[in-house]
Amino acid sequence: MDRAGERSFEPITDEDLHRLVAIARAALEDLCQRKLRWAPYRARILAIALCQGAACHHLDGRTGIKDFDVWFFFAEVPGNPFPHRWRPRRDFGASRFGHTPGFRGVGRRVDVLGRSLPVPVDADPVATLQDYFASGRTASARALRQKAAILLYPPELWQTVVWRGCAQDGFE
Repeated sequence: MDRAGERSFEPITDEDLHRLVAIARAALEDLCQRKLRWAPYRARILAIALCQGAACHHLDGRTGIKDFDVWFFFAEVPGNPFPHRWRPRRDFGASRFGHTPGFRGVGRRVDVLGRSLPVPVDADPVATLQDYFASGRTASARALRQKAAILLYPPELWQTVVWRGCAQDGFE
């Protein structure tokens, strides 16, 4: 941890990544059970990715982890885009990563976010995300392209680096 305890410099293991996927999936399931309008998105997941600073840290080991940002990317349901303001905060729980300062949980904060993209359900996740990061005009796309993104789903693309951002030159 850094002096202020704001960042953890512990390495992120496969076990940690699986835990993040489970936390994110539980958040999505909670949404789908409470708001049936979003239930079709369960079957439209293109990718789940670790993004931003924690993804850079996973690649370079030097960035440090303030929190974990786990993103769902979905094939959009026509006429029913996924709610772009959905951002549940979850707790990673007690771990070697310590605690996110200012967060009411026990451990590092996990921000779960989602975006629906106007692509078919069978779209290539890597190409779709690279296109979204490179040419996306939204504030989210611009922020995401500044850092890294590593796929955690689908399983056949486990830990595929789809975007390097800050990790290209090793700087955040």
